[in-house]
Amino acid sequence: MSNREEIVQKIKAKVDELNAEVSRLEAKAKGTEADLRIKYKDEIAKLKERREEAKAKIEEFQQAGDSAWQDLKVGLQGAWDYLDEAIKSAKSRF
Repeated sequence: MSNREEIVQKIKAKVDELNAEVSRLEAKAKGTEADLRIKYKDEIAKLKERREEAKAKIEEFQQAGDSAWQDLKVGLQGAWDYLDEAIKSAKSRF
């Protein structure tokens, strides 16, 4: 597997982890009171937004020419860090 493919696979794995966290929060929100449910829904919306941003970065990265992908790698690392922080934040708050 090339470095490029490894990077894409790592980000996809992080997106999968984010999806699992969203599902966990959605299940937890169902059994809460209305005011707390709103907080859960807000957090879930933020996580979903970050997920979509990461997916867009992955697509851009995959479509980039060989000369451009090294430059995009930095942006993809930023997406990785962004997703990782979102997951950690959601876990610590709920």
